[in-house]
Amino acid sequence: MEVHLSQHGLPQICVVGLPDAAIRESVERVRQAIEASGLEVPRHHVIVNLAPAGTRKEGPVYDLPIALGLLAAAGSLEARGPQAREITDWIVAGELALDGRLRPIRGAVSAALLAREGRRGIVLPMANALEAGLVPGVRVFGAVSLSEIVAFFRGEPFERPEVALSESNGDSRSLEGRDGCGEEGGTLPTFGLSQVDFREIRGQPIARRAMLIAAAGEHNVLLIGPPGCGKTMLARALTGILPPLTMEQSLEVVRVSSCFGAEDALRVGPAPTMARPVRAPHHSASAASILGGGSGGRPGEITLAHRGVLFLDELPEYRRDVLEGLREPLESGEVSIARASGSVTWPARALLVAAMNPSGRGGRALGSRGGRLANEYLSKVSGPILDRIDLHVEVRRVGARDLARAKVGTDSASMRDAVRTARDRATARQGAVVNSRLSGELLDRHCALDGSAAELLSRGLDDLQLSARAYDKIRRVARTIADLAGSVEVTGEFVAEAIQYRSLGIA
Repeated sequence: MEVHLSQHGLPQICVVGLPDAAIRESVERVRQAIEASGLEVPRHHVIVNLAPAGTRKEGPVYDLPIALGLLAAAGSLEARGPQAREITDWIVAGELALDGRLRPIRGAVSAALLAREGRRGIVLPMANALEAGLVPGVRVFGAVSLSEIVAFFRGEPFERPEVALSESNGDSRSLEGRDGCGEEGGTLPTFGLSQVDFREIRGQPIARRAMLIAAAGEHNVLLIGPPGCGKTMLARALTGILPPLTMEQSLEVVRVSSCFGAEDALRVGPAPTMARPVRAPHHSASAASILGGGSGGRPGEITLAHRGVLFLDELPEYRRDVLEGLREPLESGEVSIARASGSVTWPARALLVAAMNPSGRGGRALGSRGGRLANEYLSKVSGPILDRIDLHVEVRRVGARDLARAKVGTDSASMRDAVRTARDRATARQGAVVNSRLSGELLDRHCALDGSAAELLSRGLDDLQLSARAYDKIRRVARTIADLAGSVEVTGEFVAEAIQYRSLGIA
């Protein structure tokens, strides 16, 4: 941000450097906010340059930098106390209201990471201070008004009004000097919590087992069954058995939410961990909403589900281009959006849970006609997409008599402990790479099969006419099953169970 005051020319403020409409209109917001804060607007011909001039700038995030640039150029930020700060040592971002108060912005976590990289502190609206404070090793100052920030740089004491305290969730403390949230053992925001426990799901032992394997190795899963058999409940319960995110993973999730501007989804919870996000878009969603896109390359649902669960109900009803667009993200864990103005790459490492009916009519018909209807409906989903889903699980309808007699199954807490134990075994063996992401040398090293297991896998591939990709996926699933069983070796027993999850259960 470069500001030049000239004695020549009419007294006006001109913003250059490819600003969008929101930035050009910010001149009047900034002028009024400065006057409302009891400060004087420079009465000169002012040029504000946003460098580099060849990069387009968007959004109201530049309100606060423009205001402080004007005040600094006019000498209104000169030191007046022993605690004065140099403005060049801080990154500043925020939107101004006409009365001088600060409004939240998008991308606070990314700005904090930039500040840490440049060895600077960061000044933000109080509403963004908590999420920015999650970045370890960065100084964060959360402010509620322009006058407060001016006092901060001048080194003057200031008091916050009661209305400002209530709007910042009651946190009246400055976050300056705070080293993330780990220093004080603070809490991380939580959202997308599951409301279903596995003990509420009656019957379905095979489906429950498959969800346990999916959680332990982060394997994509497809649930096939008639309406009302429990597919949605299984998907909702899955997040309850996934292990907690690490601090670095939590930071990734908050960064994505911050860029998207999902302030309502970020709220302080009672535990020092963050729940994994859960996204369940409707089957009428467009490719841009699922994969990302638009003029600014906004993130899609698969990015908003990063490190969490993406649930696609009624899978064959999604548009063909939407499903085909999932090919690369499911394999690489990221999605690239290219536009004429540039390109952006978003993280997209989500666990896919898809559900579908056996046929377009909902249930499964008997005989050859039923098999034909099932195959026609399944053909709406391409083979390459099905090939990228590790577990194909048939969920059968549970009769009324069986529902009444069914015993309460294992609860989510016990299943979560089993998942965590399996993950710990995998981490001790191969580091932070989950089983579903093993490739190349790691896959050959940690999923080596003995003679009988290799022969069983070879026969299974020939009988089911599976691809080379399916060969690797079966080995990864077998490795996860072995971890759940506490076995170091991947034997034929585990390979046989992994193979059965590739048959689709449809004639």
